[in-house]
Amino acid sequence: MKKFSKLSLALALGAAIGTSSATVSAADSLTVVSWGGAYTKSQREAYSNPFTAKTGIEIVDEDKAGNGLAGLRAQIEAGNVVWDVLDILEGDSILACDEGIAQELDYEKDLNPGADGTPVMEDFVQGSLNGCFVPTIVYSTLFSYNNEAFPGEKPSTVADVFDLKKFPGKRSLEKKPDANLEWALVADGVPYDKVYEVLSTPEGVDRAFAKLDTIKDQVIWWEAGAQPPQLLADGEVAIASAYNGRIFNAQVVENQPFTIIWDGQVFELDGYIIPKGAPHKKAAMDYLRFATDTQRLADQAKYISYGPARKSSAPLVSTHLETGVDMNPHMPTNPENFKTPIKKDAEFWADNGDELRQRFNAWLAQ
Repeated sequence: MKKFSKLSLALALGAAIGTSSATVSAADSLTVVSWGGAYTKSQREAYSNPFTAKTGIEIVDEDKAGNGLAGLRAQIEAGNVVWDVLDILEGDSILACDEGIAQELDYEKDLNPGADGTPVMEDFVQGSLNGCFVPTIVYSTLFSYNNEAFPGEKPSTVADVFDLKKFPGKRSLEKKPDANLEWALVADGVPYDKVYEVLSTPEGVDRAFAKLDTIKDQVIWWEAGAQPPQLLADGEVAIASAYNGRIFNAQVVENQPFTIIWDGQVFELDGYIIPKGAPHKKAAMDYLRFATDTQRLADQAKYISYGPARKSSAPLVSTHLETGVDMNPHMPTNPENFKTPIKKDAEFWADNGDELRQRFNAWLAQ
């Protein structure tokens, strides 16, 4: 399997595909595409409403980020880009930049330095500024269980999730190979820091799918972030993979009896790109600058338990606005939660994702 695309290649491909400037025009509104649910609500409260108050520009939310890269490709191909700002995962942002369909950024010029004076290139998560992408949050996909499903001993590790004898009950996993292959290897004894080394070999891929085979007939597959908390609440599954912010919302706001398993959390970055050809480029850039400044990223943590992607934001994280709960213990990067994390290798998935998704879909159909 080929690994590691280069930024220079990304920039060269972008230039080759085309660098026509986007339409610059006054905007009464901007279309911002995101993931929906509690996450979009957190962005609206922390970024969009304050931006509208400052500029008078209304933000129109579209919950289409789950199909964001494919949707943007289709708009580019049709010559009809209708999105101004797209919330996207780090790996997909690499592909968008490689393909020249995301606006290239001059970070020191286009973004605000940290509120404490930290330069932009030093303030964001190291290595995350790939030429087109601005990360906003660190979030994790992890496991959670309904306390009522396990009156005795509780599961606490990735290996426990795969142990149907000791911890019986249905599982729910996201319907894609990402994270599931990593967890399968961990459950099969691969050290956390060796997961991608093993997964980069054909034998490692076979090993991961073989481990998934052991629980396949007990899995209910989910495709939208709202599904796993609902499956847990309804008692349809005992353990589910989920986004940590969704489980936090269920635990703290909805008082659901859920417990998070932080072991083996697969953490990654999510953030923004500006589509090449965005209809309101100037206003979109203004929104990007505003929404990704130190205070805005810290403010988002008042609404959802995703860690800000800027170092200067971390000291400003406070309490949950609705409940008053201290947000720091709920952050994926809190030291107590961050003992055995797996950083999703965005380069690996950008290079190998299509091949692995094809194999995963074929495996599902078997």
